[in-house]
Amino acid sequence: MRAKKRTTSLPAARMDHVPDSYTHICQTHTHTHTHTHTHTHNINTFTLCIQTLAKIRSNNMVNKRVPEWLNSSMWSSPATGSSPPPKSRSQSSPSHEDRIANHTSKSSTVTSVNASVNETRESPPSPGVTRTKSPSESVTEAPATITEVRDPLARSGSSDNEISPREDASRQAQLLEELSRKTINLGELQRLASLGIPDGPGIRSTVWKLLLAYLPRDKGLWPSELAKKRAQYKSFKEDLLKNPSEITRKMEESTSKNGEDKGLLSRSEIPEGEHPLSLGETSVWNQFFQDTEIIEQIDRDVKRTHPDMHFFSGDSASAKANQEALKNILIIYAKLNPGIRYVQGMNELLAPLFYVFKNDPNEDFVVNAEADTFFCFVELLSGCRDNFCKQLDNSVVGIRSTISRLSQLLKHHDEELWRHLELTTKVNPQFYAFRWITLLLTQEFNFADILHIWDTLLSDPEGPQETLLRVCCAMLILVRRRLLAGDFTANLKLLQSYPSTNIGHLLYVANKLRSHSTS
Repeated sequence: MRAKKRTTSLPAARMDHVPDSYTHICQTHTHTHTHTHTHTHNINTFTLCIQTLAKIRSNNMVNKRVPEWLNSSMWSSPATGSSPPPKSRSQSSPSHEDRIANHTSKSSTVTSVNASVNETRESPPSPGVTRTKSPSESVTEAPATITEVRDPLARSGSSDNEISPREDASRQAQLLEELSRKTINLGELQRLASLGIPDGPGIRSTVWKLLLAYLPRDKGLWPSELAKKRAQYKSFKEDLLKNPSEITRKMEESTSKNGEDKGLLSRSEIPEGEHPLSLGETSVWNQFFQDTEIIEQIDRDVKRTHPDMHFFSGDSASAKANQEALKNILIIYAKLNPGIRYVQGMNELLAPLFYVFKNDPNEDFVVNAEADTFFCFVELLSGCRDNFCKQLDNSVVGIRSTISRLSQLLKHHDEELWRHLELTTKVNPQFYAFRWITLLLTQEFNFADILHIWDTLLSDPEGPQETLLRVCCAMLILVRRRLLAGDFTANLKLLQSYPSTNIGHLLYVANKLRSHSTS
């Protein structure tokens, strides 16, 4: 008796996105062997087809999650990596990290985000060293005659994609040509700076001041604008850094000049607002005592700023003078901005600016580095100050909203990695991204690489925030293999102590994310 002809077809739900060739294979196996094979063999054949199709669909889904240009192994760190090189980190963590301590304290595996650094770096050139002319002094000088003066910090990282000397010289020549114009083309300057600013004589110092709108585009206005800003800062120092005892002393001197007896003022002659025991809101002494706590906190943080660098740390006269300048800037900022005052971590954002401006070959810029840094620091914080305001944490402009945007950016570009981090291993982005974002990555890389990254951040016409999020997303993608292979403990340790990477690769991937987001 002839067996009934059996036809086996795939369920409709499984036929989605199945190539015609594989459908034909299944049908061929089914129809050809109807009369010669048993029912069991037909089932086995059907199962084999289903498994084959499942693999195809799985591969298609993975490929859709990750853009083709990211499938290359060159963007993934090796599965086994050595410990990261020393990074410029403070010996104590910023207090705003304490705001998420309740998350990290749930696991004893959370590693400390602070690493003491013992790497020895060269100190910046002393004022007595002969300096090469900066763009502000002679921007028309032919590039071929410029003697390159590199930053005292040596570049580190992979040498596979280091900028060649020829490319470095070409970019330096382009920047000098742009800076030589009477009116700077800000758009072109931003484009050139986004590629990285060569460590030429004073180029980065001048470019950063232009990018932060401290220097106007019209070079003819530079002298008057600088004189006005520096005089304003001098006035701030005289008014806001004055010890209340100086007010009493000046009153005594004024009394003596009027022919009265020298000596201390009688109690009745001291105005209520100038009396040390006055609790009035307008009392300079009352305000002084209220500021003492913040001033002491600033002093502690400044002393811990980049302890591995002689420029910021040590007993030398230059290091102490630099620390004093940082303190002055932070105190004045706190007093002029009572709504936010000072938050730990601001010293880390201030350090790169002051370092770059203090090492300008232009002596006038060196002498006035403190004033120049103050105004650039104010401009920098204007775009990210909400991240330091605890009251805004849960608002649309607060730090949690910013971290959420980073999470969505990763989900958009690499959903597989996003799912593994946040759903499988449950690594909350706040555990690592809080510090990345609030401190503009100053704690994640060595100082030389920080300057390179900031070239790109400051070059964004819309401000550093959007570029920063793309760089953070690129940081995750570059170590995706290790993250996908890791559990909660391994991944948190990796992201809280980010491994050494090629900064050129990192910024390239970040730029790719921009183009793929807009396409």
